[in-house]
This record gives sequence, C-alpha cells and structure tokens, in this order.
Amino acid sequence: MSLTAQTYWAEHAWVNGSVRSDVVIVAAANGRIAAVVPGSPRPPAGSVTLRGLTLPGLANAHSHAFHRALRGVVQADGGADGETGGETGDGANAQADSDADSGNGAPDSFWTWREVMYGVADRLTPDSYFELARAVYAEMAMAGITCVGEFHYLHHAPGGARYGNPNAMGEALIAAAAEAGIRITLLDTCYLSSGFGAEPNEHQLRFSDGTAEAWAERVSGLKGDGNTRIGAAIHSVRAVPVDQLATVSGWADEHTAPLHVHLSEQTAENDACVEAHGFTPTRLLADHGVLGPRTTAVHATHLTPGDIRLLGHASTGVCMCPTTERDLADGIGPAVELQSAGSPLSLGSDSHAVIDILEEARAMELDERLRTRARGHWTAAQLLRAATADGHAALGWGAEAGRIEVGALADLTTIALDSVRTAGPPPRLGAETAVFAATSADVRHTVVGGRHVVRDGAHQLVPRVPQALAEAIEALHGP
Repeated sequence: MSLTAQTYWAEHAWVNGSVRSDVVIVAAANGRIAAVVPGSPRPPAGSVTLRGLTLPGLANAHSHAFHRALRGVVQADGGADGETGGETGDGANAQADSDADSGNGAPDSFWTWREVMYGVADRLTPDSYFELARAVYAEMAMAGITCVGEFHYLHHAPGGARYGNPNAMGEALIAAAAEAGIRITLLDTCYLSSGFGAEPNEHQLRFSDGTAEAWAERVSGLKGDGNTRIGAAIHSVRAVPVDQLATVSGWADEHTAPLHVHLSEQTAENDACVEAHGFTPTRLLADHGVLGPRTTAVHATHLTPGDIRLLGHASTGVCMCPTTERDLADGIGPAVELQSAGSPLSLGSDSHAVIDILEEARAMELDERLRTRARGHWTAAQLLRAATADGHAALGWGAEAGRIEVGALADLTTIALDSVRTAGPPPRLGAETAVFAATSADVRHTVVGGRHVVRDGAHQLVPRVPQALAEAIEALHGP
C-alpha cells in the first residue's frame, strides 16, 4: 500500500515477544518491513516518531459491518442473540418464542433485536453500505485494527432480486476498506435456509443465492488484490443444507482460501442439529470435511468434550467475540480447552457493541477468570498473539502480517503509555499495560503498508469519522 519508503522510530515496540526500546522500523515502497533496528537512541533524519508501545497491527477476525448501525439502539429496543441463534433457525427458536409468550423470558429478546436488524438490512443498498462500511472501517483503523474479516451475507436486493453486478454489495465493502485504509478479507457467506432446509424468510431472501453452486459461481467473480483477500463462509449448519456443505468447503480448498462458520453460539442450534441429523454441529462439519487448519469456527460457545477434540485435532481455529457474546448473553466458550486441544484462537468484534480488540483480548481472560474463579489463563503475550498473528492467519494472511520483522507487512499500531489508563507501569510491562489497561481510545497511530492512516488519533483519509458514522446510520434508521 505504501508508495514511497518511510522510516518510523518507535519509542517502544513489541518485537519477537518482548518490549524493545528505540526501534527503527523501515517500511519499503512495497509496503513491507525492510529493517527493524532496536537500540537507536535518536530518530533518524526524516523519520516519523511513534510515541508509546508499537504493536503489530491488530486483526479483527469477525465483523458484520452493518450491525454497527444497531449500537445503542438495540439496548433501548431490546435485543439479545447473535447470528446463529436467530437468523437461521425458526424451528430451534420455538422454545424461545414460547418463553417470551408465557412471560418466562426477558421483556426484550432476540426477537425485537432481529426486527431492528432486519429493518436496517432491508434499507441497505450498495451505495449506503459503502458509506456505512467506510465509516465503520475508519473507526476500526482508529482502534488500531489494520485488517478485518468481513463475514458478508447481505448479497442481493430486498426480496432477493439480483443487482446488475451480482457482487455489488461485496465490492462496496472492499472499496470501503480501501478508502478507510485497512486490509479486508471478504468472507463471502453461503446462506440458503432459515433452518435445516426451510425456505428463507422474506428478509433472508437477499442473503440467499438459492444453491451452493450458484453461490460458488457468484463468489468466483470477486477478485483480491494487495489490500484484499477473498474467503468463504458457511453461515451455520442451519443455513446451509448438509448436502451443500461440501460445495462451499470445496470452493475454499480449490482457492486456498480461509473458510469461516458460525458454530454453536447457542444451545438451540445444538438441539436443532441433533434433532435433524443426530449429531452436534461440530460433528456434522467434521463428517462433511469442513474442519481443518484453514477453517475458523466463530463463537464455539456450547461444545461437548468430543466437539473440542474434533476441532483441536483438525487444527481448526476458533474466533472468540467476547464483547458480543456477553452483550447477547450467549455464554462463555471453552477457549482454554480449545487452545489446549490444538485450536489457534483469534478475536473479533462481531456485532460491534464496541470496536476494541484490546478489550476482546482482555475479556477472553477476564471472562475465564469469572467462570473458573482462577487467574492467569493466558499471558499478555499470548493474548497479543491472538489479536495479531493468529488473527491474520485466520484471515488468510499467514506469516505476512501480525509481526514486526523484516519481510512482514508494515502494519503497525501504537498504544499510548501516558494516558490516564496506561500511565504508571514501566515500559517493560507495555504488553501487560496494553492488554489489561488500554482501550481503543489509547490508540495513537495506525500504519498500514507503511502508510500513516491514523496519526495522533486522527484518521488521515476519512474526515470527521464520528459525523460520517452518524450520517450513515441515521440514513438507515430513517425518520
């Protein structure tokens, strides 16, 4: 992404798993790191100074950009539940409906949240989605995120009519990321059913290509570039009939692309899958060749010990989204057990209740402390790896990103160590300070491909990001 070479001088930097001071980082014109030189007490002539702790750029491994329009609104109008619980399975929701009708559930639930979500989705066009996503991705850049995995299923016009360009919505997201200055892995999502073979409802028609073969044909028209990777996603075992799973995973294999899937976010999904097929969702995916090292299961909240073994044995990654999972009352997933079994962990902001990957990292540890009443499940270094290297790997960037070393992409995030949240600890504890004290508000600089996208907390490419967010969201909610 960089057009000219640029030298940065980092006051402190996270290099090879430790904090080093006075680090010169040279970004070549090709956007990759050409040199990393610690112990350089003075900034070289012409260099840009990065005060604070510079980390590899953060990866947001699971995003639904349009859900950003629901922030705050669903706390007032009600709403609880995530992707896999409500968008895909009418049969599995019968108990929840019954509880709401009988007064046993909360006054507000997913069902009110879903209606608000559908209302927003129904209003989106390629143009309005571009405006919203550009602002959302700019917010991500200001939070230190240099790459996003966009789990994209909003493909067609309301009612299912095809746009003249069948990938108009996906290409709007790709263009939005480029203008906001971050990388994107577009995880184009196959979504065919409202629940184990049932036809999509009126809102879901714009999500569906009709068949997995038609999905694959459309997705093959998407093109990646230096800023973009094209990946695949199975929305969930409810949304893709079992006889079409192999088509999606086969497309990912053929294109050596990452493959993501919502998995067991709620017990209702597990119950419905067992009723329909006699197996848990994880076992169903395993039996149909979906699991593997290029696959990432999102959430994986309610798993059996056998599910954990299947995921770990296949080296299937797991993306935890703690702020969404707690906002939606999903539960706490078995992240420690998954990692011990062999599943790399990554992090995502999902519904964007907040956009803060540092908070996601912190929440994974703190949620586990609440669950077990014990501390120290992950070190700060391990949590940073989930937020950087393992997140990028889950999005198909492999060893190219997520580390500050020669040959890697020059994607950097600098955290202030002198804010009211971070002041006090010595710089050698910068990793612990970043993970356990800092927030996205402490991101001072974001560099992508050597280009200074966020400087001193201000986005350099998208003016007035809060106003851009407000205007894009207001247009979707209407009068």
